[in-house]
Amino acid sequence: MAEPDRWRHMANAPRDGSRILVTIYPSEQGAGEVDLAYWSHGDQYGAEGWRASDSSPGRIIAYAEPELKCWMPMPSANFSRASMPSPWADEDVLLLDGSGI
Repeated sequence: MAEPDRWRHMANAPRDGSRILVTIYPSEQGAGEVDLAYWSHGDQYGAEGWRASDSSPGRIIAYAEPELKCWMPMPSANFSRASMPSPWADEDVLLLDGSGI
C-alpha cells in the first residue's frame, strides 16, 4: 500500500482476514489505544466481526464496529521505530480520507 503510516476511515478497512492496526475509542475502561485486529467471517467460536489478533478459540476478543475509530495497514519492518503508532487523536473522524468533503 502506498501510504502505510496514515490512519484511514473504518468504512474502508479490509474485511479479508488480513491483520491491520486499529485505533480503539477511549471508554470508561481506559484511554484510546492501538491494537492489531482482523475481520473474521465468523466460525464456531464467534460471530462475524472485528477480532483482536491475539484472540484464540474460546477466548475471542471482539470489537463492535462503534468501538473502532480508524485503521492503518501493518507497517513494514522498520527497526528504527520501536513502538506502535500513536492512536488517532482528532475528534472528527469523518475527515479521514477526505470523506468529510
